[in-house]
Amino acid sequence: MINQVTLVGRLTRDPDLREIGNGKHVLSVTVAVNRPFKNQLGEQEADFVRCTIWNRTAETTSQYCTKGSLVGVTGRIQTRSFEKEGKRQYMTEVVAESVRFLEPKRSPESSSSFSAVAETLHVETIQ
Repeated sequence: MINQVTLVGRLTRDPDLREIGNGKHVLSVTVAVNRPFKNQLGEQEADFVRCTIWNRTAETTSQYCTKGSLVGVTGRIQTRSFEKEGKRQYMTEVVAESVRFLEPKRSPESSSSFSAVAETLHVETIQ
């Protein structure tokens, strides 16, 4: 069976890195991905895809990306459920296996260090 996703889009907000204990980090971001067509009014529409990034890749993404950064994400679709206010909630997200930065960070002081981290980053799987 195959469960593989590749997205190219822009972050909808600045990344907010969280530590969940034992030195593990998680980053939840939303990537806006343009649809390959325009609607009846001639406007470009987008899908907003929630992505979860773990550990070192989460740290690096948080450090080098901001709202509007163009990124490529590869990973797998995961669906989970949880209770919220007495109701069962379902969430579908992409669990990132790698993140590629597709443009340099916009601040001038980091442009020289960008090339050092522009390689594809791989996520450590938590089991």
